[in-house]
Parts: sequence; C-alpha cells; structure tokens
Amino acid sequence: MSGLAVVVFAIVVFICAYCFYGRWLVKTWGIDPDAKTPAYRFEDGKDFTPASKFTVFAHQFSSITGAGPVTGPIIAAAFGWVPALLWLLIGGVFFGAVQDFTALYASVKNDGKSMGKIIEKYVGKLGGRMFLMFCWLFSLLVIAAFSDIMASTFNGFAKDGSQLVPNAAAASISVIYIFVSMIFGLLVRKFKITGTTELVLGIICMVAMIAAGIANPMFASRTTWLYMTYGYCFIASILPMWLLIQPRDYLSVFLLLGMILAGVVGIIVGNPTLNMPAFVGFNVGNKPLFPILFITIACGAVSGFHSLVSSGTSSKTVSNEKDMLTIGYGSMLIESTLGVVSLVIACSVAVNGALPKATPFAIFGSAIGGYFTMFGIPKLISTCIVTMCVSALAMTTIDAVTRIARMSLQELLSPEEGQELTGWKKVLSNTYVATIVTLVPSYLLCLGGYLNIWPLFGAANQLLASLVLIGLTVFLRTTGRKGWMLYFPMIFMFCATMSALVMSVYGIFGKMMAGKFVVLVDGLQLVVAICLMVLAIMVVKHCGKELFGSKPAKETAAN
Repeated sequence: MSGLAVVVFAIVVFICAYCFYGRWLVKTWGIDPDAKTPAYRFEDGKDFTPASKFTVFAHQFSSITGAGPVTGPIIAAAFGWVPALLWLLIGGVFFGAVQDFTALYASVKNDGKSMGKIIEKYVGKLGGRMFLMFCWLFSLLVIAAFSDIMASTFNGFAKDGSQLVPNAAAASISVIYIFVSMIFGLLVRKFKITGTTELVLGIICMVAMIAAGIANPMFASRTTWLYMTYGYCFIASILPMWLLIQPRDYLSVFLLLGMILAGVVGIIVGNPTLNMPAFVGFNVGNKPLFPILFITIACGAVSGFHSLVSSGTSSKTVSNEKDMLTIGYGSMLIESTLGVVSLVIACSVAVNGALPKATPFAIFGSAIGGYFTMFGIPKLISTCIVTMCVSALAMTTIDAVTRIARMSLQELLSPEEGQELTGWKKVLSNTYVATIVTLVPSYLLCLGGYLNIWPLFGAANQLLASLVLIGLTVFLRTTGRKGWMLYFPMIFMFCATMSALVMSVYGIFGKMMAGKFVVLVDGLQLVVAICLMVLAIMVVKHCGKELFGSKPAKETAAN
C-alpha cells in the first residue's frame, strides 16, 4: 500500500470533517461573535488574558500535541496499519475533535470554568469535586511520564560515558527557549506586537535559538535534567500565562508544524510503501485489540487531557467565540494528521512485517531526520532539530498540565460561596504550596520510569475522556442543546478504559504474586489506579442520574 495515498486520504477526510461536521456543530449549538468572552470579562493579567486566534491555537496545539501522536500509532501498528488508521480517522473526527471543541465551548459559555467546575454546576458539588480529584491524580501521571521523556531526551551521556551531541544540543535549545520566550512575551505585551510582525519576529527567534543551541550544547546527566525539568514545571505553574507559556507555545508551534510538514513532504517525495500487514489479528502478543488499541492510540484519536487544556487554560484566553472551531476542533485534526504521518513512517521502515528494534521516538526521529537531509540540511543539524522536536512534544505538555493540576487542587479546596478558606485548606490553596504538593508525588511516580507509567497513564487518560464526554452531555442537555453525538463516544470510551485499568491492576497483582512487586513504584501505581476507578464510577453515577433522570428545564441564561 502506498504511504502517500494513505496520508492524502487522511488529510482529505480531516479537511471535510472541519468544513462540514465541525461547522455543523457550531451551527447546531450556536455562537455569539459579539459576546464578551471570559478573557475580557475577567482579565487579570495572569490566567485570563485575551489573545489572538493564532496565539490561542498555538497554545492549544502545542499543549495537546505531546508524545502520544508519535508513540501510540507506532506501537499500535503491531495490530496492523488498517485498525490503527481507522481509529485515528474515526476517533479524531467524531471523538477527539468533538470533545476538545465541546470542552472549550462549554468553558467559554460558563465564564472560563474548568471541567470540574462545569460538572459541579450542572451535576452537583460532590460530582464536581470527585472529577477535580480525578483530574489532579491523572495530572500526576502526565507530569511523571513526560518529565521522564524530557530528562532521557536531554541526557548528554551514553552508557559508556561518551557524549551525545544531539541530546545536549536539544537541551541547550530548550533552555534558551525558556528565556527567549519570556523576553518575547514581554515585548509582545509592552509594544502590542501582533499579526505579521509577531509572526516574523517569532520565526526569527526560533531560527536563532536553534542555531545558538546547536553551537553551544549543554552536557548533563538524566538525573540533573530531571531536577531541572521539575524546576521548570514549578516556574511555569506560577508565572502569568502571557509571560512564559503563551509565548513559548507560540514559538514552539512553528517547530511542531515544521516537523509535520517535513513528514508530509517527505512522504510525498519518497512515496514509501507500507511494509506492515494491513491486519495482524485480534490478539497480538497476548494483548487483545479491544481495549488495547484504543488505549495505545490516545493523542491523535481522543485524549481526556485535551479537555483540561481546552477548559483550563485556552478558554481563558479566547478573544472571540468564532475562534473556538479553529482552536478546539482544528488543532485536534492537525494532531491526528501527525498520528497518521507517524503510522506511515513507522510502517514504511518495517522489514518483513516487523518494526525496527528501537523506541517509537527513535524510529520516527530517524525517518524525519532523513527527510530534513533531503532538503540539504546536514545530518548533525537535522538530528538536533528532530531531537528538539521530540523534547518540545513533552515540554509543551508538562508546563500546561502542571498549571492545570495546581488549579484543579485549588478548585478542589475552594470554599462555598460567601465563605473563606481557613486552616490547612488555606495553606494548600496557596499557588506555591499547591504546585509543590502536585510535583512531589509526581516525582515519586517518575522514579518508576516512563515505560512503567505509560500503560496506566494511557488508560487513565482515556477514562478521563469518557468522564468529560458524559459531563459535556449533561451540559448540552441542561442548556437545551443537542447532545446525541456524544452518546456513543462516552459509552465506548468508558467500557474500553475501565477494561484496560482492570487489566493494569491485574498485572500489578501478578507482579506481587511473582515477588517482583516494588512498593514505591508498583504500590503507588496500584493506589493511583484503584483511586481512579473508584472516582470514575462515582462521577459516572452522579452524571448518570442527571443525564437519564427527568428532563431538566432549558437554561435561559446567557449560556
């Protein structure tokens, strides 16, 4: 099968989905281009900060496009490229993009509230608080997994002590990125730089940072970079959005879009053949296609984490409601495109129906690096750029999710209307304390390594998607809007993810019986997994009562 044909077909599907299905959702639910968005009504110079459509899109796309769209499809190719492709197409159009857009829509229509607060409003206080607890626990897994990816990517030394120049260069670029992003944010805010001027300045900064990082690599161990990564998470959580996260995402989006473009162009020029079977079987390596396929491919199809970005940060910066389709629905479809490109690249380098003995990142990075050399870029530079792209996928996720986790904890501890926080709740609600309380248990989880965390993270991520979908369905029903398009996605994802979590718990108990159980690693994962399942069942119970109970009166407020 031609890889070019697959990519072209996928792009056509995504364009049609955006133009027809996405716009139909907008027309069905309704938007008000003249309405004052929460970014303007609650502008505080920190979280609520109006931004241009492209700036918010850059933040949304950079934050949601983590390691998943590369890792998931490549691993899932073991079942055959057809099942993986179908899930990317169907999941991306009817599951993921709908979830991301609806979460953004619901938040903007509800004063920029997070999903937890939205569920609390339409379902009840207990259901909302349980969801917030679920979000906080899930965020710990995200921070742990992606921090390990970053630290391992930046590790400047091989096992034999030799220097890894591409890794060190990527680390240097990333450090420079942080400081330049803050300067860029200050300049944009002070001099009101927008449009073409901002775009040109951003591209110049990106090229200069890459050149400076490659020329001055920073060599440090994985442990050192792990500490520095968590330090960065702390800073990103407490600084205003416009000072670090927004400008860094704006600058990073050029890098990420360039990587996707390089992949697409490389496939167009090379027209590779898919050397993997179309379908292998319903059980591969003692892993059933259901639910494993739908857990393995999260980002690129549907990811609960995306809804936290949509409702936690992006909704607070949207300047006009008409921008929401591009930000919510469009960014997800581009991520799905990256998933398809990753799948095609992996299958094209397979030999005799088997993928190379390497990590998904190594497979993808090697291929993309080869595409860069096709354009006359030296191999060393191309390798450094690709390594930086990989690190950017993780970096643009962990800063946003740390902030979201901190805010979820603060919202969980928030008092009743008219009351004030006192005692230990007041202490924990402090921005600095809440961030530290989030990062410490995440670091302990990180000690178990990325590979041990990922299965639990994947299942929890998709379970979060199902909870978000049922919460959004309640919102649509309560406000008199059609919500039937969310019914099948929420039921399917709940069944798939609960099955996967049960399998994860069973595997941990298997380790315990075999004497391979590590308390600090496996024990903590077991506790988190059980807590996630219990919280999920409680959220579904409360949302289900509201969803399948007597039909509520249509909400007549501005919402």
